[in-house]
Amino acid sequence: MPLHYLSQLTDTPRTVRADLHMGVLLAAVAGALNAGGFLAVGQYTSHMTGMVSMFADQVVLHDMELAVVALVSWLAFLAGAACTAIVVNHSQRHGIQNIYARPVLIEAACVLVFGSFGGTLKTHEFADVSVAVIVLCFAMGLQNALITKISNAAIRTTHVTGLTTDLGIELGKLFYWNRNAQTVDRGRVVANRSKMRVHALLIAAFLFGGVSGALGFKHLGFVSTVPLALVLGVVALAPGLRNKHA
Repeated sequence: MPLHYLSQLTDTPRTVRADLHMGVLLAAVAGALNAGGFLAVGQYTSHMTGMVSMFADQVVLHDMELAVVALVSWLAFLAGAACTAIVVNHSQRHGIQNIYARPVLIEAACVLVFGSFGGTLKTHEFADVSVAVIVLCFAMGLQNALITKISNAAIRTTHVTGLTTDLGIELGKLFYWNRNAQTVDRGRVVANRSKMRVHALLIAAFLFGGVSGALGFKHLGFVSTVPLALVLGVVALAPGLRNKHA
């Protein structure tokens, strides 16, 4: 039963339930890596607005080393998203059933690579920190593209700006006063409560992951990346294990 459930997270055709559960899982992982990664390398890696702004700032300040790091980090996020598209389309072309399992496995590997920097990052060497940031940016780009393809752009997991915006829009609809004249002439303004629940759940998952990741990095260090990689690895390998035991 557990293998069957885990396999559904990367299986096709998709269900609303599988999309939501996968989104919650990935949001928690992204929150953990984003918050925990900040404690480790002093940089949030899941939103590229900050990276592009950092690039612009450092160019103006003539700090070209940091400008290059920001640019390469953005390119790594872009490459991660492209990697997901390539892997998923390749899997579809070759008739692989669980077309989303491979990107999840790649992300798990990236998390382990990031965790392997634990011994060198304690010295805060610029090159090591920069490579660690780039690895996380690649993983976040891969994950964001993955959940985008899975949910047809209905779910985002690596940042909460869009989720918060959409939640705010629905809250505005919820508290809108539908006067009689408006309901007759222009129709009622009605909030999508199902959408509100999904966005609230994803934000809560990201927050939970962020707190867990920050606590893990604070008290355990880089070894706290191992459980994250294991969770992703189990989800990715579940279809193969299910078929083996079928």
